[in-house]
Amino acid sequence: MTAGPDWPVELRGITESVVTTLGPNDRWNVAALGLFAGDPVTARTWGRTRTWRNFTERGGGYVQFTPDPVDFVDAACSIRETDEPVLDSAHAWAETEVEAVDEGEEGGTQWVDWELRPVEAAVLDRTVPTTNRGYYAVVEATVAASRLDVPGYDTETLRERLAYFTDVIENCGGEREQVALRRLQEHEDV
Repeated sequence: MTAGPDWPVELRGITESVVTTLGPNDRWNVAALGLFAGDPVTARTWGRTRTWRNFTERGGGYVQFTPDPVDFVDAACSIRETDEPVLDSAHAWAETEVEAVDEGEEGGTQWVDWELRPVEAAVLDRTVPTTNRGYYAVVEATVAASRLDVPGYDTETLRERLAYFTDVIENCGGEREQVALRRLQEHEDV
């Protein structure tokens, strides 16, 4: 891998992002991707997903940071493709090279760990951060929904989490969080 610019945002713990990877149809697949802060930054793909395939075949993608909960839900819970690699809602992005560094199986599901290194990055919009519990509940609900019926995760526990986060979104979320909740319910039948 080659040296490149730094990440366009500070990464701590696990930072949720949206990644676009170029597929064999020359369209950009949109997916959620948790980034593990460190040097280097890593991410794990689970199963033989489009992101796994495109990372394997293309060696990279565009990691994006968006505050739009609808884009996050669609990325995590549906098959979405775009003509351009950077979403309109992205506030920052990093084109990355990836390299598989570890792999295994857990609960009957294949996983691969990837190192991600930015080769180009940009900040498109700087905002003053606010805390909206509904937004963060959308993120947590999306993570739970993406693990439904995956071996190694208890479906009943995940459904209980979804019910709790649904209440938080309904009580604390704004318009986009409400739309994201409806979209999540459509995608995952939750």
